Amino acid sequence: MFQGQFHTIRPATTAHLAQTMALLSLTGEELQQQIESELAANPALELVEERRCPVCRRPLESGGICPICSRPTVDSIEEPVVFISPRDDFYSHSDRSPEDYPDEPVSPMTDDLPTYVLKQIAADLDSSQRSIAAYLLTHLNEDGFLTISLVEISHYLHVSLQQVEAVKSMIQRADPVGVGSRNPTEALLVQLDVLQEQQNVPELAWKIVSEGMDLLSRHQLNELARQLGASLTRVQQAAHFIAENLNPFPARSHWGDVRLPSESTEQVYHQPDIIISHLNGDVHKALVVEIIMPLSGVLRVSPMFKQALQQTDADTRDNMRSDLERASLFVKCLQQRNHTMQRMMYRLVMLQRDYILMGEKFLKPFTRARLSEELEVHESTISRAVSGKCVQLPNRRIIPLSSFFDRSLNVRTILRDFIDQETRPLSDSELAELLAERGFNVARRTVAKYRAMEGILPAHLRHAN
Repeated sequence: MFQGQFHTIRPATTAHLAQTMALLSLTGEELQQQIESELAANPALELVEERRCPVCRRPLESGGICPICSRPTVDSIEEPVVFISPRDDFYSHSDRSPEDYPDEPVSPMTDDLPTYVLKQIAADLDSSQRSIAAYLLTHLNEDGFLTISLVEISHYLHVSLQQVEAVKSMIQRADPVGVGSRNPTEALLVQLDVLQEQQNVPELAWKIVSEGMDLLSRHQLNELARQLGASLTRVQQAAHFIAENLNPFPARSHWGDVRLPSESTEQVYHQPDIIISHLNGDVHKALVVEIIMPLSGVLRVSPMFKQALQQTDADTRDNMRSDLERASLFVKCLQQRNHTMQRMMYRLVMLQRDYILMGEKFLKPFTRARLSEELEVHESTISRAVSGKCVQLPNRRIIPLSSFFDRSLNVRTILRDFIDQETRPLSDSELAELLAERGFNVARRTVAKYRAMEGILPAHLRHAN
């Protein structure tokens, strides 16, 4: 298992774990608001206007970067320097002018879920199917499930039920797989069907999803084995596959804090939560990873409040003790959040260095589940740490942190290269064979999905160069 530069710190209590997870899911701007809220509500918590490093506690100069934590521990360009960077004014002021940025937008607005899915399947839809797809996609809830029956859609659009079902099936097989299903069970079954085209799936998985999810969710595998008339070993294997590969809420698994158009806010990357740059601006030196901490000083439990607690009367002591415990817990959880972010970014930057420096084609396939195993934390911890956050790359382009886990990105880039260089239109089967030669075993239907995601027409609609 991966250990890296950082020793594992485990939360000691359920309350500690719950608050750490809540803080971990916050972006830098949201964390700033949470800290300000806690300071306003809790007299036992104070922010000392003294610029110190959140990790080593050494005083900081005006630049805000710790000269100790930002120093390489080894003389190697492969190993990144990862540290917490306190910047109280970072989210309200930028130290760079617009001219400093490349022509590519630095703060792109991400697609909402319906638009994202529609882009993938648009090339394979005719005009009547497009209206059906649009209607289906505007009736998704935050989990990606349909909130309207297919019969209602059929009546409203004056099309056959079979036409609606066909479009729904196309939506379900788009990314995130299972979106547009009626419920978690249907989403899981669709995911199994799609996965079967790419890898071996335990035969028992379909039966467990259809008939045994209640027992599986309670981890009653012996009872589940008896109910299905299968051996415990087969049930354990299938249960492990389901846990590792499926998600009952497809929109959440892909999007994290997805915000649909019906909500007032849109996900826009105004400022990064993490900045990756070259040490001392030298491209031949190690990468420096700054995890932005929106503090202007040191957050701590107030010593004066502790002293006052000893001198107060019994009637008010309980309330003061509660404030003190809450303040202490908040400080500890904030430290745990920072520690987890450091460990995660160290591993990601070590693994995806080529992607960071050279682009999408060099992205290595890597999952949240794999990272959670290496860091010895739960997968939900990684999901919260990634959710909603964005990273500024050395070229100053800002991307979602989730991009580091997009297993299809490098395949799609290579696929696009194949099509750009084709002397005649290549079929999806031929493209799958070419990808296999490059070490990517991708099913024909998956090629079709990736092609649609890139906005590339099918072979019979493409013209030869």
